[in-house]
Amino acid sequence: MDTSAYQMIPLTSGDRSAALQAGFRFGAKGTHTSRTIMLAELRGLLQAAGPHCDRSDYVAAVIEENCLAKKTVATRRLTAQRLTELYGLDPSIPIFRVLRKLWDLDERSRPLLAIQCAIARDPLLAATAQPILSLPIGSDFLREPVKAALMESVGERLSESILNKVVRNAASSWTQSGHLEGRALKKRRQVHPTPANVAYSLFLARCAGFRGAELFSCGWMVLLDCSPSMARDLAFEAKRLGLIDLRMAADVIELNLDRLSSGIQGL
Repeated sequence: MDTSAYQMIPLTSGDRSAALQAGFRFGAKGTHTSRTIMLAELRGLLQAAGPHCDRSDYVAAVIEENCLAKKTVATRRLTAQRLTELYGLDPSIPIFRVLRKLWDLDERSRPLLAIQCAIARDPLLAATAQPILSLPIGSDFLREPVKAALMESVGERLSESILNKVVRNAASSWTQSGHLEGRALKKRRQVHPTPANVAYSLFLARCAGFRGAELFSCGWMVLLDCSPSMARDLAFEAKRLGLIDLRMAADVIELNLDRLSSGIQGL
């Protein structure tokens, strides 16, 4: 199926240098050739390793302390590698630092926080966003549009069998995030973001080059099933909670992310 039939879901705008600095990853490679977003593993790791840990602490928690109860050292090492690819696991990486700051605020936020970060970090998962997010609520998940979107993104780099595996893993990831439900037959469902999710989307959107009103209508809000008006309402709730500073008057939007992104230049 031609993916051009789907609504465009913009995730970047203009120069990608700020996105790269923040920890975004681009290209034709991604963790979804072998894994999903690994939500259960991420939950277990961030429960075992506190918010003030550094990268070595997270890796040690997985490999040495076996906080995820993996059977072999080789599996522990591979798990740590894949989680690092997806999330960074390093407070010097802005995308992870903000994720870690938001993770403990509201447990309901976590599935969406995970896929928000993973989409920024895994180009293969990002390539599947358009056909998934464009599905009407309640409609059936179809493999072919997702596969076509991947082929358009990576060309002929992936074999047929690997493409099929990426589609399966992506479907599982979108199920873990709440965008899909069901086992053999999956359907699109609506997700319900929290103020923390909208704050994170504003951060990711700013890193990805969006400014002004487009912050509330770009792909990072579409990912949350947020209309621009709903995104604004949740953004003001995020302001009330002390996550961001926001002022809007007519068409003028003043957004300050210092509370989230302290020490990150250019935001």
